[in-house]
Formats: sequence, structure tokens, C-alpha cells
Amino acid sequence: MRAGIVFLVAGYVLSQFYRAFLAVLAPVLGPEIGASAGDLALSSGIWFLVFAVMQIPVGIALDRIGPRTTAALLLGLGGAGGAAVFAAAQGPLAIHLAMALIGIGCSPVLMASYYIFARVYSPLMFGTLAGAMIGIGSLGNIAGAAPLAALVEAIGWRAALAGLAVTTLAVALAIGAFVRDPERIAAGPGAAGSLGDLLRLPGLWTILPLMTVAYAPAAAIRGLWAGPYLSDLFGADPAAIGRSTLLMALAMVAGSFIYGPLDRLFGSRKWVAFWGNALAALCLAALMLFPASGFWTATLLLAGLGLFGSSFPVIMAHGRGFFPPHMVGRGVTFLNMFGIGGAGCLQFASGAVHRHLGLGADPVAAPYAALFAFFLAPLLIGLALYVLSTDTPARG
Repeated sequence: MRAGIVFLVAGYVLSQFYRAFLAVLAPVLGPEIGASAGDLALSSGIWFLVFAVMQIPVGIALDRIGPRTTAALLLGLGGAGGAAVFAAAQGPLAIHLAMALIGIGCSPVLMASYYIFARVYSPLMFGTLAGAMIGIGSLGNIAGAAPLAALVEAIGWRAALAGLAVTTLAVALAIGAFVRDPERIAAGPGAAGSLGDLLRLPGLWTILPLMTVAYAPAAAIRGLWAGPYLSDLFGADPAAIGRSTLLMALAMVAGSFIYGPLDRLFGSRKWVAFWGNALAALCLAALMLFPASGFWTATLLLAGLGLFGSSFPVIMAHGRGFFPPHMVGRGVTFLNMFGIGGAGCLQFASGAVHRHLGLGADPVAAPYAALFAFFLAPLLIGLALYVLSTDTPARG
């Protein structure tokens, strides 16, 4: 099982890379294949939405087939295949297709790990393990910043994507060889765990709004808008963008590790998630009010957003506390569907917000102020509803 977890982590490194790498590629994809910032917003949104839609069949497959086959098959066919399509792309439509395939491929990797954590380890350790998985996997987020910029400069973006296709296929084969499925829970009366059964768990309804909007700001800005923002307002070149997004990526890694054990430290999952996201909202508000305050000020605020916005593990642990054992696979993927789906929907809309709602005295800064406001508003609504949620115990 340990070797299997190692390769699932490697798969999640790739998943994090694929959701974040467009920000660095944006400056070269525009001149070479005519992919604008709006096109890439659509491509990134497609990745998130396809990933989200896949969570329902992935959850069923985890419970019925097991994590080994589910993760290996989808990552090999979708992830490696999508990277190969991207490497050969001649226009924005091919990028859209590639990101859809990559979204399918990445969709089971984290949830396969969470399924194993929930079935094999103590429930009290779920938040810590979930945070560690995201923290280590976020090395892919880092690789999608300055290291990718350097690689693209050295060998070109097509060769880089071709190499990623081969790497993704190798990781998928290793998952198939080394992951071991937990012992199945025999199906019985009342043990099917349908979607209707999930929807009848009342504790989830006040968690879902924050799950839907908490991940979106850091994911969308790091993965897509950081590059154009830093370039348009501060004239940052790809190397400077790579350094800034690297710092944000490192902050997201640190946030995942920090959030993981905080529920046991404070004895609460709800309030750890609430106050962390409140601080993320403050960073967004500062970016909204002062979008042109300077390159390093912007970089520090982006890093703060990445740090405090990495609350996914503790919100997932909060929701996990409501699931019985026979519904773990469908339960965690159901939550993940909202987290990733919310990010996808907001990414889709963000392109139009940037184009049409940025009205102000500064024609360069105003579109980004509108963009930050667009991500801030739903986060504040999610926090307001989350106050009504029921905490789940984090101490034995």
C-alpha cells in the first residue's frame, strides 16, 4: 500500500500541474496558436467542469471497482492522451479538447487516495493525511511555475507537453501495478449509498456553499489570471511571472500542510475553515481595492491568498465526518464535485467579467479589480452560510 500511495501522490502532482500550468504558457500560446486569455480561461474552466462531472462516476467506481483500476485507467487514457493532444495543438479548440481529456484523467487520483485514507486509517487522521496529500501533490503547482517557464524556454512548449504525456502514462501504469484496493464492504439492505442518500444528510447542506467557492479564487488566479495580471499591470516577463507564481504555489503547499493538523489542535474543523477563508477574503479585498499597488505587494497578496485559500483538506474532513463507511467513495467525490465544479464555473465566468465588467478610471487595472471582486463576493456568501454548519469532532 505504501508504494501505491507514493504513485498516487505522483499522479496528484501531475493533476496539480495540469490545473495550474496555463498561466505560464499564456504568453507563448497567444502568439504561436492564437489562444487568447479568454480562450485559456475557457480551457481551464473546461478542465474543472469535466473533472467535477466525473466525480459521480468516479465515486461509484471507487466503491464498486476500487481505486486501483479507476485511477490507473482514467489517468492513462485521459491524462496521457490529453497531454499528447495538447502537444500537437494548432489552435484553441485543440487546447479545449486536451484540457477536457486531462480533466477526465486527473479526476480520480486525489479521491482514490482519500478513499484509501478513509477506509484504512483512523477518522481522526483524515484531515492530516488529506492535507499532506495535497501539500506534497502541490509540488506539481510549483513545477507549473518557474520550472515550467525554464523548461519551455529551453526545449519549447510542445516538447515539454510531449514529455509530460510520457510521464503521465508511466505514473498510470505504476498505479495499476502497485496500488492495493481496501477490502470491499459487502452490499446489503440500505448499504447501496445512492446520491439521494447523500442529499438526505442534513449536515452537508451548510458545508456545500463554502466547499463550492473556497478553492476557486486561489485555483483560478494561480492557474490562469496571475500571469496576465502581473504582465498587464507591471510589465512582468515570463521569468518574473514564474517567480511570483512560484511563491504563490509554495504558499499553497504550506497552507495544505498547516491546515491538515489544525482541526485536531483546536478541536474544531468548522472554525479552522471559517477563519482561514476569512483571511483569504481579506487578501482578495486588498487586491480588489489596490490592484496596481506594486509587483511585490501584489505577489505577497497572491501568496497570502494561496496560503489561506488552501482550506480544502479541512472542509473535506468536516464533510467526511457525516459519511457512513459504505458511502465514503461517493461521499468524498460528491464534496469534491462541488469544490472543483465551483472553481470551473467561476473560471468560465471570469473571462467575461474581465472583458466586460472592468469599468473604471484605469482601463488596465479596472478589469482585474472587477475580477478580484467577482471571486470575493461568493466567498463571503459561502462564509456567511458556513456559520450555520454543524461542527464534526476532531478529537478522540
